[in-house]
Amino acid sequence: MLKKRIAVLVSGGGSNLQALLNAEKSGLLSSGHVVLVVSDRAQAFALKRAQAAHVKACLLDKKALGGQQEFEFQLQNLLNKEKIHLIVLAGFMSILSADFTRCYDKRIINIHPSLIPAFCGPGYYGVKVHEAALKRGVKISGATVHYVNEIADGGEIIAQQAVLVLPGDTPQTLQQRIMEQAEWQLLPHAVEELCKSIDNLSIRR
Repeated sequence: MLKKRIAVLVSGGGSNLQALLNAEKSGLLSSGHVVLVVSDRAQAFALKRAQAAHVKACLLDKKALGGQQEFEFQLQNLLNKEKIHLIVLAGFMSILSADFTRCYDKRIINIHPSLIPAFCGPGYYGVKVHEAALKRGVKISGATVHYVNEIADGGEIIAQQAVLVLPGDTPQTLQQRIMEQAEWQLLPHAVEELCKSIDNLSIRR
């Protein structure tokens, strides 16, 4: 069976990218292959993870490119050139436009570190999600994989995994537990299932 070609969009450390690369190596992710990593930030450690795994790594600096329109134009060119089937947002901080996401309906997914609809949308990213969860006093948090549209964290939910909030948790300890017990497990499984179900047409437009 032809493996689906995956692009991963990142802005930071790339721990979820690493989870996908590890899943490929272990055979858990067998229906897809990460062939492209794109970052909107030059300092993103995820680019080094990609290079270490011999995956094509590209920087698209939105500011240097002059804004969202040119950024998305260049991103589309990359996706077309690499004949990508599935786009995975893994700690990607830029919001994609409606025009862009409509081109790739049900071909873009994101991993978010809460149980959507809790603690999601504009302003809820990274450790800020866990700070808000602890401030609210929730007893259960977790992670969500969802389809992407132009609304931050607004797309249809694909999969979720709950994680207990423990007494004495800090935003950092909760963040780490959710990554270990939810994100790094949930995302590779979701990507594998999607790669098995989507057709063999690339998302060229």
